[in-house]
Order: sequence, then structure tokens, then C-alpha cells
Amino acid sequence: MKNYQITQWCANFIRQQVQEGDLCIDATMGNGNDTLLLSQLCGTSGKVYAFDIQKQALEATQAKLTAENAPENYTLLLESHTNMDKYVGSGSVSCIVFNFGYLPGGDHTLATKAETSIQALTTALSLLKKGGMISLCIYSGGDSGFEEREQILIWLKELDPHRYLVIKSDYYNRPNNPPIPVLVIKN
Repeated sequence: MKNYQITQWCANFIRQQVQEGDLCIDATMGNGNDTLLLSQLCGTSGKVYAFDIQKQALEATQAKLTAENAPENYTLLLESHTNMDKYVGSGSVSCIVFNFGYLPGGDHTLATKAETSIQALTTALSLLKKGGMISLCIYSGGDSGFEEREQILIWLKELDPHRYLVIKSDYYNRPNNPPIPVLVIKN
């Protein structure tokens, strides 16, 4: 087995989830890695909406998509992930990807916050189609603190088990507050 980083671990499940023609969301586009993956997986007949509040993230993502010759099936939005429901309908999305924390290489004071992250996650649940999946990479410690991580984990634990399957994993023997990968699947 490979020595998976959290993004690779989550990408493995995203690859199993997303099919040609799917509608997907990258809720925290960052440097564009997940947007690129979603774009390639859903293909020319699919659609990806990617959100970030930082212009630097949008520019980096656009450059990555262009350099990798990604299908032109994406819309990059300089907007909060709390507004996802303004762009897609309820019950229509196959996969939504979140990376909580701050933009790698960006301003560490501009990080996701518990209140808006949970608001976006709540919206994401309503957008998922049956069998749809949310992938979460929860980073904490250092600059990003622990409050958001703890509040998201509490929120996840309280999801109705008849409606959602929540799979939380961890890097059990890694020091320094390793990130937490989580999958949420709509039953």
C-alpha cells in the first residue's frame, strides 16, 4: 500500500464516486488540485463549480486547469462556499469536496471558520443526490487552530444515521495534529 497523504486518500474515493456526466462541486478550490480531478472525472458532459474567497486561489486554479488541458466544464467562482445553492439545484450533485484550513502558500489569517464551514456543509447535504458523497479534509493545529475541527466533528457525529453514512479516519500514529479525512454518503 502506498504512503497516502490525506488528499490522495480522499482522491481515491472521489475517483470511485464521480462518473462521466456528473455535477460536482469543489467547495474550497485552493490551488485547484480537486477542481482538476473533478473536471477530468466528470468529463466534457459533466460540470464542476469551484468556490474560493481568495483571488489567488482562483488564479492558481485557472492556471492549473489550463496547464493540464482540463475539459472546459468548470465555473470558477470568487465566492463563499456558503452560496453553493445559488448555482446548483437540490439533490443534483454527485460529489462535493472540502479542504478546511488555509490556502497552502497563502495568507494563514484567511482560513475557513467553523460557523461558515458548518453552514456550507449543511447546504452541501441538501445538494447531494441519493448516493452522493462529500469528501472532507480537516486540517487543524498551528495557524488554523482546533475550534473548527472540533465543531465539524460534533456536527458530523449528530447527522441522522438513517440518512447519512459518515466515515471518519485518522492518521493514528502521526504527530503534530495530522489532518482528518472524512466521507459523508447520502443514503
